[in-house]
Amino acid sequence: MSGSEGQNKTKRHEFLEEMQKVVEEAKKKTPDELKLNYKGILYPSVLCSEATFKALESLEAREDDVLIVTYPKCGTNWSLQILQEMLFGLHNKEPTINQAMLEFGKPEICEYLKKQPSPRVFCSHLTYDNIPKSLLEKTKILLILRNPKDTAVSYYHFTNSNPLLPTYSSWDLFFKDFISGNIIYGSYFDHVLGLEKHIDDGNILVLTFEDMKMDLAAEIRKISDFYGLSLTDEQIQQVENKSTFKSMKEKSSGTHGKLGNFFFRKGEIGDWKNLFTEEQSKEIDAKFEESLAGTKLGEKINYSKYCTF
Repeated sequence: MSGSEGQNKTKRHEFLEEMQKVVEEAKKKTPDELKLNYKGILYPSVLCSEATFKALESLEAREDDVLIVTYPKCGTNWSLQILQEMLFGLHNKEPTINQAMLEFGKPEICEYLKKQPSPRVFCSHLTYDNIPKSLLEKTKILLILRNPKDTAVSYYHFTNSNPLLPTYSSWDLFFKDFISGNIIYGSYFDHVLGLEKHIDDGNILVLTFEDMKMDLAAEIRKISDFYGLSLTDEQIQQVENKSTFKSMKEKSSGTHGKLGNFFFRKGEIGDWKNLFTEEQSKEIDAKFEESLAGTKLGEKINYSKYCTF
């Protein structure tokens, strides 16, 4: 093992230890104490702070930064794995930063990020308007969408198993908060609509969770082309092999520590049918029709294919 590899592993270990401290802190809080309201949107209070949000406003982006934008449970860790394999794994290098979620951490995060070598790979669940302006102006953005019904069910299981988030005593209670937007990271529909306004800016590649499940190699090729990486067919295959749900779940204890099982549950299409009532299905159908039907991103989601009984 080289000196740099050993140093990266040490940093990773320290990061996971720090995350475990955060988990222990979260266990002492009530569900309401786990929520932070900032500009009308709820965030996980043990991971985010108003001071950090304000500090991020001065973040200086670089031309080669990579930004992955998702609503929670829409393929965040999956797309991060793919980009890291493309940029680092194929070259036997460790990722340049351990903390990929842009909005997590203390206000000093900007100073930390300033010192990190390029390329820097970021993920964020922030709405478009709350992403640091510099990133929006300089960075190519990878947007991953997932149909709202599977997103809701995955999010429900995630929030109930993750000690950093408030739990729900029933699916029905969670559904009410999900469809009203009274949930950590706010409304799924508002999140997508905010990005819809900028879809023609020319710096956003839109992929869907469902398309990635159906033909991962083809979607990896799109990412490669978008970022000008020019990967060979053999390299695409290598990235795909290391980015399957099975592969990521098997190594999750090393990448996510004790939180690994919370992040990788099923990763399936259509799991929503196991929880949604017919009434709930119709309610979210109406919500989609009201807010996203007829939009470019709404069409991309392919709602009629993935969200009907």
